[in-house]
Amino acid sequence: MSSSSTLLDSLAAIGVIPVVTVEDSAHAAPMVQALAEGGLPAAEITFRTPAAAEAIAEAAAAHPEALIGAGTVITEKQVDAAAEVSAKYVVSPGTSARVIERAQHHGLAVLPGAVTATEIQAAMEHGIRTVKFFPAEASGGAAALRALAGPFGDVTFVPTGV
Repeated sequence: MSSSSTLLDSLAAIGVIPVVTVEDSAHAAPMVQALAEGGLPAAEITFRTPAAAEAIAEAAAAHPEALIGAGTVITEKQVDAAAEVSAKYVVSPGTSARVIERAQHHGLAVLPGAVTATEIQAAMEHGIRTVKFFPAEASGGAAALRALAGPFGDVTFVPTGV
C-alpha cells in the first residue's frame, strides 16, 4: 500500500475532515489543538487567503502528528508551497493533471475534485482511486454518487460542498 493510500485511509478513519479558511496564521496551531482535543486530528487549510501557507506551516510544526493538508489547491505553485510548509496532502476542487503530477512529484497524497465520469477517469489515469465529489449537492448528491459508483466501483468518493 502506498503512503498516499495509507494517509487517505487515515483520513477516512477520522470520518470528518474540517475544512477551514485561516485569515490569521496565529490562529492555526490553537485551532488544530482544539480540533484534536475534540477528536478530529486533521484539518484541510484552504489556499483562499494569503495566510494559508504560513498557517499550514505553523499548524504542522506545532502538531506534527495531525493530518494537516492544503485545500483549494488549483496551481502547481500552490502544490509547491504546500509541500514546502509540510502539508501532508492536497485537495483540489477539480481534476488538474498538472496539480496531480506536481503533488505526486512531492510525494503528497492528492484528492482531486471530480463530478463527471471524464474527470474520474482522468484522475484514475494518474493512479488516483479516491476523489473529492465537489460540489456534491449541486452535482446531484447521493443519486449522482450511486450512479457513478456503478462503473467506478473501485473509486472512493469524498462528498463535500453544497
